[in-house]
Amino acid sequence: MIGFFSRLAAIFVFAGTAMAQTAPQAVGVVVMHGKGGSPAKFVAELASGLEAKGHLVANIEMPWSGNRNYDVNTAAAEGEIEAALTGLRAKGASRLFVAGHSQGGTFALHYGSKHAVDGVIAIAPGASSASQVIREKLGGTLEEARKLIAAGKGGETARLQDFEGAKGTYAVVCKPDNYVSWFDPDGAMNLMQSIRGMRPENPVLLVVPKNDYPGLLKAKQANFDALPRNPRTRLYEPDATHTGAPAASRDEVSRWMMEVAN
Repeated sequence: MIGFFSRLAAIFVFAGTAMAQTAPQAVGVVVMHGKGGSPAKFVAELASGLEAKGHLVANIEMPWSGNRNYDVNTAAAEGEIEAALTGLRAKGASRLFVAGHSQGGTFALHYGSKHAVDGVIAIAPGASSASQVIREKLGGTLEEARKLIAAGKGGETARLQDFEGAKGTYAVVCKPDNYVSWFDPDGAMNLMQSIRGMRPENPVLLVVPKNDYPGLLKAKQANFDALPRNPRTRLYEPDATHTGAPAASRDEVSRWMMEVAN
């Protein structure tokens, strides 16, 4: 009889421990697409896969989408993330993460350098405004935008240039004020600046796919090593391309968020 009660007590202890674990639906994550993309493109499988695992997901369209063309500045974009996180809290999320792909990954790191969250997932982060390629391709346009601001035309839309590795240089119509906030080499989109400035309490899952663009692969170790020390910060390298990285990472993203949440 004593053995029976001992086993029964052990069952209750185990059940109590299991109940104390964070449930998947208590984990909320904001997902951000890459440059010129949308929630329906390369991050769609990531978002739907996380939802299928029970997580609360806000897959939002950001100012760098193909439809928006930098219609607000970086500060306003931070506000959009905060609004999405507030929405996840209202749905019951008690652990909150921000995730982004490519340019979204870089902006997720920027957000994590300024705001407290439970974790940051940066998937193949790119489009750093301080990169040599961006400065070579868009330096002239950035100077043009600054001249328009100096002439009092910063709030008037202008035809400016953007650059994406697979697409090349292309036109975007936006306000010079907004453009400079996104492309200033010392601004929000400076990837290494955000990595080094990451809040130490915010762990990071840095995802660098094995078949990423050569320049991003070359920067992989330096980027990871520059992150502040946190026992839950991880480097994950799925067997995928740059565009396939979000879908290939969904299981690991879910696993890592649950590890951090618990």
